[in-house]
Amino acid sequence: MNIAHRIKEVSARFPDKKSVVLASNNTFYTYREFEERSNQMAARFKKLGITPGMRTLLFVKPCLDFSVITFALFKVGAVPVLIDPGMGLPNLLQSVKQVRPEALISIGLVHWLRRFKSEYFTNLKVKISLSPVGGSTHHLYAGLELEPKIFPPHEVKTEDTSAILFTSGGTGIPKGVLYTHGILNAQTDVLRAMFSLDETQVDLPGFPLFALFTLAMGMTSVIPEMDPTKPAQCNPKKIVKNILDNNITFAAGSPAIWQRVGEYCVKNKIQLPTLKQVVMFGAPVRAEIHQMYKKILISGDTYTPYGATECLPVSLISGSEILSKHLPQMLRGHGTCIGKPVSGVAIKIIKTTDIPKSSLEELPTGELGEIVVQGPQVTAGYFEMPEETKKAKIVVNGILWHRMGDLGWIDHGGNLWFLGRKVHRVESELGTFYSIQMEAIFNQHPDIKRSALVKLQLKDRVVPALVIERFDGSKKMSDGFKRELLALKETEAFTKVLEHFFVHPKFPVDVRHNIKIDRIKLAQWAQEHFSREE
Repeated sequence: MNIAHRIKEVSARFPDKKSVVLASNNTFYTYREFEERSNQMAARFKKLGITPGMRTLLFVKPCLDFSVITFALFKVGAVPVLIDPGMGLPNLLQSVKQVRPEALISIGLVHWLRRFKSEYFTNLKVKISLSPVGGSTHHLYAGLELEPKIFPPHEVKTEDTSAILFTSGGTGIPKGVLYTHGILNAQTDVLRAMFSLDETQVDLPGFPLFALFTLAMGMTSVIPEMDPTKPAQCNPKKIVKNILDNNITFAAGSPAIWQRVGEYCVKNKIQLPTLKQVVMFGAPVRAEIHQMYKKILISGDTYTPYGATECLPVSLISGSEILSKHLPQMLRGHGTCIGKPVSGVAIKIIKTTDIPKSSLEELPTGELGEIVVQGPQVTAGYFEMPEETKKAKIVVNGILWHRMGDLGWIDHGGNLWFLGRKVHRVESELGTFYSIQMEAIFNQHPDIKRSALVKLQLKDRVVPALVIERFDGSKKMSDGFKRELLALKETEAFTKVLEHFFVHPKFPVDVRHNIKIDRIKLAQWAQEHFSREE
Protein backbone atom coordinates (compact mmCIF):
# COMPACT_ATOMS: atom_id res chain seq x y z
CA MET A 1 0.00 0.00 0.00
CA ASN A 2 1.18 3.50 -0.84
CA ILE A 3 1.94 5.19 2.51
CA ALA A 4 -0.07 8.20 1.27
CA HIS A 5 -3.29 6.14 1.56
CA ARG A 6 -3.01 6.55 5.33
CA ILE A 7 -3.51 10.33 5.07
CA LYS A 8 -6.54 9.79 2.87
CA GLU A 9 -8.02 7.38 5.42
CA VAL A 10 -7.36 9.67 8.40
CA SER A 11 -8.84 12.63 6.52
CA ALA A 12 -12.03 10.68 5.90
CA ARG A 13 -12.32 9.77 9.59
CA PHE A 14 -11.25 13.07 11.19
CA PRO A 15 -11.63 15.82 8.56
CA ASP A 16 -11.71 18.71 11.05
CA LYS A 17 -8.93 17.49 13.33
CA LYS A 18 -5.66 19.46 13.29
CA SER A 19 -2.97 17.63 11.32
CA VAL A 20 0.15 19.80 11.32
CA VAL A 21 0.57 22.93 13.47
CA LEU A 22 3.26 25.60 13.26
CA ALA A 23 4.03 26.43 16.88
CA SER A 24 5.58 29.81 16.13
CA ASN A 25 2.27 31.36 15.03
CA ASN A 26 -0.30 28.62 15.76
CA THR A 27 -1.33 28.26 12.13
CA PHE A 28 -2.43 24.79 11.08
CA TYR A 29 -4.04 22.52 8.51
CA THR A 30 -6.94 20.27 9.36
CA TYR A 31 -6.65 16.76 7.96
CA ARG A 32 -9.16 17.68 5.25
CA GLU A 33 -6.98 20.67 4.29
CA PHE A 34 -3.82 18.54 4.45
CA GLU A 35 -5.33 15.90 2.18
CA GLU A 36 -6.71 18.42 -0.32
CA ARG A 37 -3.52 20.49 -0.40
CA SER A 38 -1.33 17.44 -0.92
CA ASN A 39 -3.67 16.36 -3.73
CA GLN A 40 -3.33 19.77 -5.38
CA MET A 41 0.44 19.60 -5.07
CA ALA A 42 0.48 16.06 -6.47
CA ALA A 43 -1.54 17.25 -9.46
CA ARG A 44 0.86 20.17 -9.96
CA PHE A 45 3.92 17.92 -9.68
CA LYS A 46 2.48 15.57 -12.28
CA LYS A 47 1.68 18.49 -14.60
CA LEU A 48 5.24 19.82 -14.25
CA GLY A 49 6.72 16.45 -15.21
CA ILE A 50 7.35 14.55 -12.00
CA THR A 51 6.60 10.90 -12.73
CA PRO A 52 6.45 7.64 -10.75
CA GLY A 53 9.92 6.51 -9.66
CA MET A 54 11.50 9.92 -10.29
CA ARG A 55 14.19 10.72 -7.72
CA THR A 56 13.15 14.09 -6.31
CA LEU A 57 15.58 15.98 -4.10
CA LEU A 58 13.70 17.80 -1.35
CA PHE A 59 15.22 20.75 0.52
CA VAL A 60 12.44 22.45 2.45
CA LYS A 61 12.71 24.04 5.88
CA PRO A 62 10.24 22.90 8.56
CA CYS A 63 6.91 24.51 7.72
CA LEU A 64 3.27 23.54 7.30
CA ASP A 65 3.97 22.35 3.76
CA PHE A 66 7.03 20.14 4.42
CA SER A 67 4.95 17.03 5.18
CA VAL A 68 2.31 18.06 2.62
CA ILE A 69 4.93 18.13 -0.14
CA THR A 70 6.40 14.80 0.96
CA PHE A 71 3.04 13.04 0.92
CA ALA A 72 2.22 14.68 -2.43
CA LEU A 73 5.36 13.09 -3.85
CA PHE A 74 4.29 9.72 -2.44
CA LYS A 75 0.91 10.19 -4.15
CA VAL A 76 2.58 10.79 -7.50
CA GLY A 77 4.73 7.71 -6.92
CA ALA A 78 7.92 9.78 -6.98
CA VAL A 79 10.86 9.00 -4.68
CA PRO A 80 11.72 11.84 -2.26
CA VAL A 81 15.46 12.13 -1.64
CA LEU A 82 16.27 13.56 1.78
CA ILE A 83 19.81 14.70 2.56
CA ASP A 84 20.77 16.29 5.86
CA PRO A 85 21.97 19.84 5.04
CA GLY A 86 23.97 19.86 8.27
CA MET A 87 26.49 17.35 6.90
CA GLY A 88 28.48 20.19 5.32
CA LEU A 89 28.62 21.42 1.73
CA PRO A 90 31.28 18.97 0.41
CA ASN A 91 29.42 15.89 1.71
CA LEU A 92 26.08 17.33 0.61
CA LEU A 93 27.24 17.96 -2.94
CA GLN A 94 28.87 14.54 -3.13
CA SER A 95 25.61 12.95 -2.02
CA VAL A 96 23.68 14.91 -4.65
CA LYS A 97 26.15 13.79 -7.31
CA GLN A 98 25.89 10.18 -6.18
CA VAL A 99 22.07 10.02 -6.20
CA ARG A 100 21.68 11.97 -9.49
CA PRO A 101 18.29 13.60 -8.72
CA GLU A 102 15.90 14.06 -11.64
CA ALA A 103 13.77 16.71 -9.91
CA LEU A 104 14.43 19.34 -7.28
CA ILE A 105 11.91 20.96 -4.92
CA SER A 106 13.54 23.47 -2.63
CA ILE A 107 13.82 26.91 -1.17
CA GLY A 108 15.31 29.58 -3.43
CA LEU A 109 18.78 29.41 -1.86
CA VAL A 110 19.32 25.85 -3.09
CA HIS A 111 18.42 26.88 -6.65
CA TRP A 112 21.01 29.63 -6.40
CA LEU A 113 23.55 27.02 -5.25
CA ARG A 114 22.83 24.56 -8.05
CA ARG A 115 23.41 27.29 -10.64
CA PHE A 116 26.92 27.79 -9.27
CA LYS A 117 27.49 24.06 -8.77
CA SER A 118 25.71 22.84 -11.89
CA GLU A 119 28.10 19.91 -12.36
CA TYR A 120 26.41 18.19 -9.39
CA PHE A 121 22.89 18.62 -10.80
CA THR A 122 23.35 17.41 -14.38
CA ASN A 123 20.36 15.02 -14.29
CA LEU A 124 17.70 17.56 -13.33
CA LYS A 125 14.62 17.58 -15.53
CA VAL A 126 12.18 19.37 -13.23
CA LYS A 127 13.05 22.35 -11.01
CA ILE A 128 10.52 23.73 -8.52
CA SER A 129 11.02 26.50 -5.98
CA LEU A 130 8.95 27.56 -3.00
CA SER A 131 9.58 31.18 -4.01
CA PRO A 132 9.80 32.84 -7.44
CA VAL A 133 13.38 32.57 -8.79
CA GLY A 134 12.79 32.90 -12.52
CA GLY A 135 14.38 31.11 -15.44
CA SER A 136 13.32 27.52 -16.06
CA THR A 137 12.44 27.01 -12.40
CA HIS A 138 8.73 26.65 -11.64
CA HIS A 139 7.15 28.42 -8.68
CA LEU A 140 5.35 25.80 -6.58
CA TYR A 141 2.47 28.03 -5.50
CA ALA A 142 1.74 29.68 -8.86
CA GLY A 143 -1.77 28.56 -9.74
CA LEU A 144 -1.78 25.86 -7.06
CA GLU A 145 -5.28 26.79 -5.88
CA LEU A 146 -6.62 25.94 -9.36
CA GLU A 147 -5.48 22.32 -9.19
CA PRO A 148 -8.04 19.59 -8.35
CA LYS A 149 -8.47 18.64 -4.70
CA ILE A 150 -8.82 14.96 -5.55
CA PHE A 151 -5.84 12.91 -6.66
CA PRO A 152 -5.79 9.10 -6.48
CA PRO A 153 -2.46 7.90 -5.02
CA HIS A 154 -0.25 5.99 -7.43
CA GLU A 155 -0.67 2.25 -6.87
CA VAL A 156 2.54 0.66 -5.66
CA LYS A 157 3.89 -2.73 -4.66
CA THR A 158 5.31 -3.41 -1.22
CA GLU A 159 8.83 -3.63 -2.63
CA ASP A 160 8.62 -0.40 -4.68
CA THR A 161 11.07 2.30 -3.62
CA SER A 162 9.34 5.01 -1.59
CA ALA A 163 12.24 7.27 -0.56
CA ILE A 164 16.01 7.60 -0.34
CA LEU A 165 17.24 8.80 3.05
CA PHE A 166 20.91 9.63 3.45
CA THR A 167 22.95 8.64 6.47
CA SER A 168 24.84 11.52 8.09
CA GLY A 169 28.26 10.07 7.27
CA GLY A 170 29.40 10.30 10.88
CA THR A 171 31.59 7.17 10.62
CA GLY A 172 32.07 7.03 6.86
CA ILE A 173 30.76 8.48 3.63
CA PRO A 174 27.06 9.45 3.53
CA LYS A 175 25.02 6.71 1.90
CA GLY A 176 21.55 6.81 0.34
CA VAL A 177 19.38 4.21 2.09
CA LEU A 178 16.65 2.70 -0.09
CA TYR A 179 13.24 2.69 1.59
CA THR A 180 10.19 0.90 0.22
CA HIS A 181 6.50 1.56 0.83
CA GLY A 182 6.45 -1.74 2.70
CA ILE A 183 9.16 -0.53 5.07
CA LEU A 184 7.47 2.83 5.73
CA ASN A 185 4.20 1.07 6.51
CA ALA A 186 5.96 -1.46 8.76
CA GLN A 187 7.76 1.33 10.64
CA THR A 188 4.50 3.20 11.16
CA ASP A 189 2.81 0.10 12.55
CA VAL A 190 5.72 -0.80 14.84
CA LEU A 191 6.11 2.73 16.23
CA ARG A 192 2.38 2.96 16.88
CA ALA A 193 2.44 -0.34 18.79
CA MET A 194 5.66 0.49 20.68
CA PHE A 195 4.28 3.68 22.18
CA SER A 196 0.52 2.95 22.05
CA LEU A 197 0.04 5.94 19.76
CA ASP A 198 -3.33 6.91 18.29
CA GLU A 199 -5.27 9.87 16.91
CA THR A 200 -5.96 11.28 20.39
CA GLN A 201 -2.31 12.21 20.93
CA VAL A 202 -0.24 15.29 20.00
CA ASP A 203 3.34 15.03 18.78
CA LEU A 204 6.30 17.43 18.95
CA PRO A 205 8.95 16.11 16.51
CA GLY A 206 12.45 17.40 17.23
CA PHE A 207 13.49 15.46 14.11
CA PRO A 208 11.20 16.57 11.22
CA LEU A 209 10.95 13.20 9.49
CA PHE A 210 9.33 11.68 12.55
CA ALA A 211 6.20 13.71 11.75
CA LEU A 212 5.63 11.59 8.63
CA PHE A 213 4.94 8.60 10.87
CA THR A 214 2.76 10.35 13.43
CA LEU A 215 0.70 12.09 10.74
CA ALA A 216 0.15 8.71 9.08
CA MET A 217 -1.27 7.57 12.44
CA GLY A 218 -3.71 10.48 12.61
CA MET A 219 -1.93 12.37 15.37
CA THR A 220 -1.59 16.14 15.48
CA SER A 221 2.04 17.11 14.82
CA VAL A 222 3.29 20.43 16.18
CA ILE A 223 6.40 21.85 14.50
CA PRO A 224 8.61 23.16 17.33
CA GLU A 225 10.33 26.55 17.35
CA MET A 226 13.87 25.37 16.66
CA ASP A 227 16.37 24.75 13.89
CA PRO A 228 16.29 20.95 13.44
CA THR A 229 19.80 21.02 11.94
CA LYS A 230 21.13 22.42 15.24
CA PRO A 231 19.30 20.58 18.03
CA ALA A 232 22.00 21.33 20.60
CA GLN A 233 21.30 25.05 20.14
CA CYS A 234 17.55 24.89 20.70
CA ASN A 235 15.96 27.41 23.03
CA PRO A 236 14.54 25.28 25.86
CA LYS A 237 12.16 28.03 26.98
CA LYS A 238 10.48 27.97 23.56
CA ILE A 239 10.31 24.18 23.48
CA VAL A 240 8.70 24.09 26.93
CA LYS A 241 6.17 26.74 25.81
CA ASN A 242 5.37 24.69 22.70
CA ILE A 243 4.74 21.65 24.89
CA LEU A 244 2.53 23.47 27.39
CA ASP A 245 0.59 25.52 24.83
CA ASN A 246 -0.26 22.52 22.66
CA ASN A 247 -0.80 19.84 25.33
CA ILE A 248 1.93 17.69 23.81
CA THR A 249 1.70 14.03 24.81
CA PHE A 250 4.57 12.58 22.73
CA ALA A 251 7.92 14.20 21.94
CA ALA A 252 10.90 12.74 20.10
CA GLY A 253 14.34 13.89 19.04
CA SER A 254 18.01 14.12 19.86
CA PRO A 255 19.13 13.79 23.50
CA ALA A 256 20.79 17.18 22.94
CA ILE A 257 17.30 18.75 22.87
CA TRP A 258 15.95 16.95 25.89
CA GLN A 259 19.03 17.58 28.00
CA ARG A 260 18.63 21.34 27.49
CA VAL A 261 14.89 21.18 28.09
CA GLY A 262 15.37 19.03 31.18
CA GLU A 263 17.98 21.34 32.71
CA TYR A 264 15.73 24.35 32.07
CA CYS A 265 12.73 22.66 33.68
CA VAL A 266 14.67 21.55 36.76
CA LYS A 267 16.23 25.00 37.21
CA ASN A 268 12.84 26.73 36.94
CA LYS A 269 10.87 24.01 38.76
CA ILE A 270 8.65 23.36 35.74
CA GLN A 271 6.68 20.16 35.21
CA LEU A 272 5.17 18.92 31.95
CA PRO A 273 1.86 17.30 32.97
CA THR A 274 0.56 16.28 29.53
CA LEU A 275 3.78 14.68 28.30
CA LYS A 276 3.61 10.89 28.46
CA GLN A 277 6.65 9.93 26.44
CA VAL A 278 9.95 11.67 25.78
CA VAL A 279 11.77 9.62 23.15
CA MET A 280 15.50 10.22 22.69
CA PHE A 281 17.49 8.70 19.85
CA GLY A 282 20.76 9.23 18.01
CA ALA A 283 23.24 8.44 20.78
CA PRO A 284 23.45 6.71 24.17
CA VAL A 285 21.62 8.70 26.85
CA ARG A 286 23.33 9.32 30.17
CA ALA A 287 21.49 8.26 33.31
CA GLU A 288 21.40 11.86 34.57
CA ILE A 289 18.96 12.79 31.80
CA HIS A 290 16.57 9.99 32.74
CA GLN A 291 16.87 11.06 36.39
CA MET A 292 16.07 14.70 35.53
CA TYR A 293 12.79 13.74 33.89
CA LYS A 294 11.65 11.90 37.00
CA LYS A 295 11.13 15.41 38.41
CA ILE A 296 9.54 16.80 35.24
CA LEU A 297 7.11 14.17 33.97
CA ILE A 298 4.12 13.74 36.27
CA SER A 299 2.77 10.59 34.61
CA GLY A 300 5.22 9.91 31.81
CA ASP A 301 8.61 8.34 31.14
CA THR A 302 11.69 8.66 28.97
CA TYR A 303 12.45 6.11 26.26
CA THR A 304 15.55 5.31 24.22
CA PRO A 305 14.82 3.31 21.06
CA TYR A 306 17.80 1.83 19.23
CA GLY A 307 18.12 1.76 15.47
CA ALA A 308 19.74 3.34 12.43
CA THR A 309 18.70 4.89 9.14
CA GLU A 310 19.05 1.40 7.65
CA CYS A 311 16.79 -0.21 10.24
CA LEU A 312 14.51 1.61 12.64
CA PRO A 313 13.39 0.74 15.27
CA VAL A 314 15.33 -2.28 16.58
CA SER A 315 14.88 -2.26 20.36
CA LEU A 316 13.39 -0.14 23.12
CA ILE A 317 13.87 0.52 26.83
CA SER A 318 12.41 3.04 29.26
CA GLY A 319 14.34 5.35 31.54
CA SER A 320 12.56 3.81 34.54
CA GLU A 321 13.84 0.34 33.67
CA ILE A 322 17.37 1.61 33.17
CA LEU A 323 17.41 3.38 36.54
CA SER A 324 15.77 0.56 38.48
CA LYS A 325 17.45 -2.49 36.94
CA HIS A 326 20.54 -1.81 34.85
CA LEU A 327 22.31 1.32 36.09
CA PRO A 328 24.85 -0.42 38.39
CA GLN A 329 26.11 -2.55 35.48
CA MET A 330 26.21 0.46 33.17
CA LEU A 331 28.31 2.44 35.65
CA ARG A 332 30.81 -0.41 35.81
CA GLY A 333 31.39 -0.37 32.06
CA HIS A 334 29.16 -3.24 30.95
CA GLY A 335 27.73 -1.00 28.22
CA THR A 336 24.45 0.85 27.74
CA CYS A 337 21.37 -1.33 28.06
CA ILE A 338 19.13 -0.64 25.06
CA GLY A 339 16.35 -3.10 25.80
CA LYS A 340 14.63 -5.98 24.09
CA PRO A 341 13.86 -6.32 20.37
CA VAL A 342 10.65 -4.67 19.19
CA SER A 343 7.94 -6.86 17.71
CA GLY A 344 9.01 -8.61 14.51
CA VAL A 345 12.72 -7.89 14.89
CA ALA A 346 15.40 -10.52 15.56
CA ILE A 347 18.82 -9.59 16.97
CA LYS A 348 21.96 -11.70 16.94
CA ILE A 349 25.54 -11.14 18.09
CA ILE A 350 28.13 -12.45 15.64
CA LYS A 351 31.89 -12.62 15.60
CA THR A 352 33.34 -9.16 14.92
CA THR A 353 34.98 -8.59 11.57
CA ASP A 354 35.49 -5.70 9.17
CA ILE A 355 35.14 -7.77 6.01
CA PRO A 356 31.95 -8.66 4.07
CA LYS A 357 30.20 -11.82 5.28
CA SER A 358 27.92 -14.42 3.72
CA SER A 359 27.14 -16.36 6.90
CA LEU A 360 26.22 -15.75 10.54
CA GLU A 361 28.70 -16.89 13.20
CA GLU A 362 26.37 -16.40 16.14
CA LEU A 363 27.99 -16.06 19.54
CA PRO A 364 26.58 -17.48 22.78
CA THR A 365 24.50 -15.34 25.14
CA GLY A 366 26.71 -12.97 27.10
CA GLU A 367 29.57 -12.86 24.59
CA LEU A 368 30.54 -9.57 23.01
CA GLY A 369 30.50 -9.13 19.25
CA GLU A 370 28.90 -7.37 16.31
CA ILE A 371 25.16 -6.60 16.31
CA VAL A 372 23.09 -7.84 13.33
CA VAL A 373 19.32 -7.45 12.95
CA GLN A 374 16.52 -8.84 10.82
CA GLY A 375 12.91 -7.75 10.39
CA PRO A 376 10.35 -5.94 8.20
CA GLN A 377 12.08 -2.56 8.78
CA VAL A 378 15.47 -3.72 7.46
CA THR A 379 16.35 -1.91 4.24
CA ALA A 380 17.82 -3.92 1.39
CA GLY A 381 20.74 -1.67 0.51
CA TYR A 382 22.12 1.66 -0.61
CA PHE A 383 21.37 3.46 -3.85
CA GLU A 384 23.90 2.33 -6.48
CA MET A 385 26.56 1.52 -3.89
CA PRO A 386 26.96 -2.27 -4.30
CA GLU A 387 30.22 -2.50 -2.37
CA GLU A 388 28.78 -0.63 0.63
CA THR A 389 25.66 -2.80 0.46
CA LYS A 390 27.82 -5.92 0.41
CA LYS A 391 29.64 -4.78 3.55
CA ALA A 392 26.42 -4.00 5.43
CA LYS A 393 24.16 -6.93 4.50
CA ILE A 394 24.19 -10.67 5.08
CA VAL A 395 21.72 -12.97 3.33
CA VAL A 396 21.28 -16.42 4.87
CA ASN A 397 18.69 -18.86 3.51
CA GLY A 398 16.95 -15.99 1.74
CA ILE A 399 16.71 -13.91 4.93
CA LEU A 400 18.27 -10.43 4.95
CA TRP A 401 20.31 -9.32 7.98
CA HIS A 402 21.71 -5.83 8.50
CA ARG A 403 25.07 -5.26 10.19
CA MET A 404 24.48 -2.30 12.49
CA GLY A 405 28.15 -1.37 12.65
CA ASP A 406 27.84 -1.52 16.44
CA LEU A 407 29.25 -3.81 19.09
CA GLY A 408 27.35 -5.30 22.00
CA TRP A 409 26.10 -8.36 23.81
CA ILE A 410 22.79 -9.93 24.87
CA ASP A 411 22.16 -10.79 28.52
CA HIS A 412 20.24 -13.82 29.80
CA GLY A 413 17.09 -11.70 30.09
CA GLY A 414 17.15 -10.99 26.35
CA ASN A 415 18.31 -7.37 26.71
CA LEU A 416 20.72 -5.89 24.18
CA TRP A 417 23.73 -3.98 25.51
CA PHE A 418 25.58 -1.41 23.37
CA LEU A 419 29.35 -1.01 23.70
CA GLY A 420 30.06 1.43 20.90
CA ARG A 421 30.61 1.67 17.17
CA LYS A 422 32.74 -1.04 15.62
CA VAL A 423 34.98 1.59 14.01
CA HIS A 424 35.64 3.15 17.44
CA ARG A 425 37.06 0.04 19.11
CA VAL A 426 40.77 0.20 19.89
CA GLU A 427 42.70 -2.97 19.10
CA SER A 428 46.17 -3.13 20.58
CA GLU A 429 48.69 -5.60 21.95
CA LEU A 430 47.14 -4.86 25.35
CA GLY A 431 43.74 -6.12 24.17
CA THR A 432 40.60 -4.74 22.52
CA PHE A 433 38.86 -1.84 24.22
CA TYR A 434 35.40 -0.36 23.68
CA SER A 435 34.31 3.26 23.81
CA ILE A 436 31.16 3.01 25.97
CA GLN A 437 32.85 0.57 28.34
CA MET A 438 35.88 2.75 29.05
CA GLU A 439 34.10 6.10 29.05
CA ALA A 440 31.43 5.04 31.55
CA ILE A 441 34.01 4.84 34.33
CA PHE A 442 35.43 8.32 33.81
CA ASN A 443 32.11 10.04 33.04
CA GLN A 444 31.22 9.60 36.71
CA HIS A 445 33.84 12.17 37.72
CA PRO A 446 31.94 15.35 38.72
CA ASP A 447 34.12 17.61 36.57
CA ILE A 448 33.89 15.49 33.40
CA LYS A 449 31.15 16.40 30.93
CA ARG A 450 32.06 13.53 28.61
CA SER A 451 35.04 11.44 27.58
CA ALA A 452 36.14 9.61 24.45
CA LEU A 453 38.29 6.54 23.96
CA VAL A 454 40.70 7.02 21.04
CA LYS A 455 43.55 5.16 19.40
CA LEU A 456 47.03 6.60 19.91
CA GLN A 457 49.90 5.55 17.67
CA LEU A 458 53.22 5.44 19.51
CA LYS A 459 56.49 4.78 17.73
CA ASP A 460 56.07 1.03 17.52
CA ARG A 461 52.60 0.23 18.83
CA VAL A 462 48.98 1.28 19.24
CA VAL A 463 47.60 2.07 22.70
CA PRO A 464 44.21 3.25 24.00
CA ALA A 465 44.01 6.85 25.23
CA LEU A 466 41.26 9.00 26.72
CA VAL A 467 40.21 12.50 25.68
CA ILE A 468 38.18 14.46 28.22
CA GLU A 469 35.85 17.45 28.00
CA ARG A 470 35.32 19.24 31.30
CA PHE A 471 32.16 21.05 32.33
CA ASP A 472 34.17 24.24 32.85
CA GLY A 473 35.63 24.12 29.32
CA SER A 474 39.19 24.10 30.64
CA LYS A 475 41.96 23.15 28.22
CA LYS A 476 44.52 22.35 30.90
CA MET A 477 45.38 19.13 32.70
CA SER A 478 46.16 20.19 36.26
CA ASP A 479 48.28 17.96 38.47
CA GLY A 480 45.36 17.42 40.83
CA PHE A 481 42.98 16.45 38.04
CA LYS A 482 45.58 14.06 36.59
CA ARG A 483 45.95 12.35 39.98
CA GLU A 484 42.18 11.88 40.16
CA LEU A 485 42.14 10.31 36.68
CA LEU A 486 44.97 7.95 37.61
CA ALA A 487 43.03 6.91 40.71
CA LEU A 488 39.87 6.30 38.65
CA LYS A 489 41.71 4.11 36.17
CA GLU A 490 42.64 1.71 38.96
CA THR A 491 38.97 0.95 39.71
CA GLU A 492 38.44 -1.49 36.81
CA ALA A 493 40.74 -4.03 35.18
CA PHE A 494 40.10 -2.74 31.65
CA THR A 495 40.90 0.89 32.54
CA LYS A 496 44.29 0.11 34.09
CA VAL A 497 45.88 0.07 30.62
CA LEU A 498 45.33 3.83 30.18
CA GLU A 499 48.47 5.92 30.38
CA HIS A 500 47.61 8.88 28.17
CA PHE A 501 44.94 11.48 28.99
CA PHE A 502 44.10 14.66 27.06
CA VAL A 503 41.76 17.58 27.80
CA HIS A 504 39.82 19.02 24.86
CA PRO A 505 37.84 22.30 25.25
CA LYS A 506 34.78 21.20 23.24
CA PHE A 507 34.16 17.84 21.58
CA PRO A 508 33.24 17.69 17.88
CA VAL A 509 29.86 15.99 17.44
CA ASP A 510 27.73 14.64 14.62
CA VAL A 511 25.81 17.00 12.35
CA ARG A 512 22.40 15.31 12.68
CA HIS A 513 21.83 14.88 16.41
CA ASN A 514 24.62 17.12 17.73
CA ILE A 515 25.50 14.58 20.41
CA LYS A 516 27.41 11.63 18.93
CA ILE A 517 31.07 12.21 19.72
CA ASP A 518 33.27 12.33 16.62
CA ARG A 519 35.97 10.06 18.02
CA ILE A 520 37.79 9.91 14.71
CA LYS A 521 38.41 13.67 14.75
CA LEU A 522 39.36 13.50 18.41
CA ALA A 523 41.84 10.71 17.69
CA GLN A 524 43.49 12.88 15.04
CA TRP A 525 43.59 15.81 17.47
CA ALA A 526 45.08 13.66 20.26
CA GLN A 527 47.71 12.24 17.92
CA GLU A 528 48.77 15.74 16.83
CA HIS A 529 48.78 16.93 20.46
CA PHE A 530 50.89 13.94 21.52
CA SER A 531 53.34 14.43 18.64
CA ARG A 532 53.89 18.08 19.60
CA GLU A 533 54.68 17.10 23.16
CA GLU A 534 57.16 14.41 22.13
